[in-house]
Amino acid sequence: MEHGQGWGRFVAGKRSKWVTLAVWILIVGVLSAMWPMVNKEVQNNAANLPDDLPSVQAAKVAKEQFGSGSVPALLVWHREGGLQDDDLQHVQKLFGGWATTPVPYQDSVPPFDKLPVQALRAQLSQDQSTLVTPVLFRSDVASDHLKEGVQQLKNQAAQEFGSDPFAASQTTGSELSARVTGPVGISIDAVGLFKNADFKLMMATVILVLVILLVIYRSPILALIPLVAIGFAYGAISPLLGLMAAKGWITVDSQAISIMTVLLFGAGTDYCLFLVSHFRHLLREEESKGKALLQAITETSGAIAMSGFTVVLSLLALLLARYGAHHRFAVPFSVSILVMVVASLTLVPALLAIFGRVSFFPFIPRTLAMEEERARRKGKMHYQPKPQKESFIGRLVIARPWMIVIVTLVVLGGLASFSGQVKFTYDIMSSFPKSMESREGYDMIGKQFSPGVLAPVKLMVEAGGHADALGAKLAELPYIDKVSKPQKGGQNSDILAYDMELEMNPYSTEAIDSIPKLRETAEQSLREAGIASPEDKVWIGGQTAIQYDTRVTGDRDTLVIIPVVIGMITLLLLVYLRSVTATVYLVLTVILSYFSALGLGWIIIHYGLGADAIQGAIPLYSFVFLVALGEDYNIFMISSIWKKKKEMPFKQAIKEGVGETGSVITSAGLILAGTFAVLASLPIQVLVQFGIITAVGVLLDTFIVRPFLVPAITTLLGSWAFWPSKHAEVQESAAHTEIR
Repeated sequence: MEHGQGWGRFVAGKRSKWVTLAVWILIVGVLSAMWPMVNKEVQNNAANLPDDLPSVQAAKVAKEQFGSGSVPALLVWHREGGLQDDDLQHVQKLFGGWATTPVPYQDSVPPFDKLPVQALRAQLSQDQSTLVTPVLFRSDVASDHLKEGVQQLKNQAAQEFGSDPFAASQTTGSELSARVTGPVGISIDAVGLFKNADFKLMMATVILVLVILLVIYRSPILALIPLVAIGFAYGAISPLLGLMAAKGWITVDSQAISIMTVLLFGAGTDYCLFLVSHFRHLLREEESKGKALLQAITETSGAIAMSGFTVVLSLLALLLARYGAHHRFAVPFSVSILVMVVASLTLVPALLAIFGRVSFFPFIPRTLAMEEERARRKGKMHYQPKPQKESFIGRLVIARPWMIVIVTLVVLGGLASFSGQVKFTYDIMSSFPKSMESREGYDMIGKQFSPGVLAPVKLMVEAGGHADALGAKLAELPYIDKVSKPQKGGQNSDILAYDMELEMNPYSTEAIDSIPKLRETAEQSLREAGIASPEDKVWIGGQTAIQYDTRVTGDRDTLVIIPVVIGMITLLLLVYLRSVTATVYLVLTVILSYFSALGLGWIIIHYGLGADAIQGAIPLYSFVFLVALGEDYNIFMISSIWKKKKEMPFKQAIKEGVGETGSVITSAGLILAGTFAVLASLPIQVLVQFGIITAVGVLLDTFIVRPFLVPAITTLLGSWAFWPSKHAEVQESAAHTEIR
């Protein structure tokens, strides 16, 4: 207790509160002036796959042997009723110009300008309405630079045709339309979706948090205090991460910054509310605002610090990921939570000390004596205090614990059973809005040609000088639409390359599943030709092979990180609570909550929104967030119950602990779920799905697991809930920093 009060006086004393505020202003000002903001250091083209994976190795061989270190932008030209010779001649002029005067970052273009118009017409779709022409760009160029080159292509096309075909509708009228798709178009659109998403998310989240706080506390000052603290925290986090990124210590992308913003507001508001709520409660018992604040800091600081530490370590577990996008989340997320916890334990107490009871204006909490004195000053003879309401949930939990456990387990278990039906996809195109340019171009290719045109597969084999025996076998495979003639390697003529177009969407699960079959076919062919170690002489490249390696790497990360997160949280709870029993059932309930969230999320996304599958990375992201953040609420409630157990009978402690923490945890849960739900407002399916599942998980935890299941289990276990503690009050006090 003395240690906590010492900390409270250090950050929120009569003079120190001003010092704390000044220090934060100085820190944010100096860091912002010295170091770049993280938004300036974003890299959206950072590699996701390690160098030792097959598709990465294949890309190296392709570049080395065939000079194919470039990525295509596919220009899809379309006119309802059929392309005219005049259209094709304009296209030829454009390609002739790009051959002699390349646009920025262009690598090469096919010599369409040297073909007779009739030869070019032979490449049209069956109904003569569509032509696909590739422009190759350097593969080592960032998406922003690729966008610059593509924009020049569009500008020159508009000049050549006299109107902009890229702005024309594909389906209405008979005007010429054009779209940019393929790997370059997809990359540009993917980055464009995330561009400024963090700013839009921040604005939407600020408004949401402000509205919820105003509705709950009906105090404009109090609603602003958490937002001010979060603003200061972000002001320190952004240059910190900016410095790390500028030095090359970490890599950050737009997606990480977007989700970090949501996490900061959601978790940050939660930490602020736990202190604010307890301070308000104590102001009704203590006349001195200073003493009330010191006690509130004393009784909440340990739980806030422990909760934050749990989340930080869980997020740092993402450093174990091999997939780049997973790995890049670890440092930004953990640093943001760490800084926010520091702000919650320093700046928020200082702001509460500065405003005191006025923080809660116009509904200022006062002691009974203060209310009576205020009533006398207003000429009222008597002050009638409002009767204290007893927690209905707390009373129900201790009266019918078996019923509560059975009902909640049936509900959560039923929802969790749907998690086994979840289907996953690694199809990046399904994340895009249907009106997005690269999606429109791709859909037109799929309608008029084989969808495999979008991203061909390149198969390379070291044939040892044997005659081509593989080409015929490849052409017979049911999932291959077209196979090119073999091309010999530039440095090693024994290496043959086949460019293949798949029968299906090259980003689909079916296409991804074909990669190991394709490898098996190639290896078997080499084996039959008498070539030793064929497994070392087959390389498969292209977007489909990359997606296959993405799935394999993501599955590996999930299998490694989830047990590590569970293990770390279990260890932290064990150290904090000193109870094996409590640790076990708290961890198990949060895991059950996660699978229930995944099941309910699938019901909403699949049956409600009509999605056939969810993005493959979502279960890992959702698990790390839900398990780490879900334990926060359990820590606060269990700490309250254990503290009250020293002063009253066990069941009464549970009833009052549930009642006392109920409103603040409900408020915090609504805000956290709301901030994640804001992600669903973006036109990016992966964030929509992640936002829905995480928000649903937080709500299940807030309204079922925390108020009903956990206290009901605690009631049933009785004294065994504290095992192996001897239930001595001194031991319980040492076991955790108490929260009222």
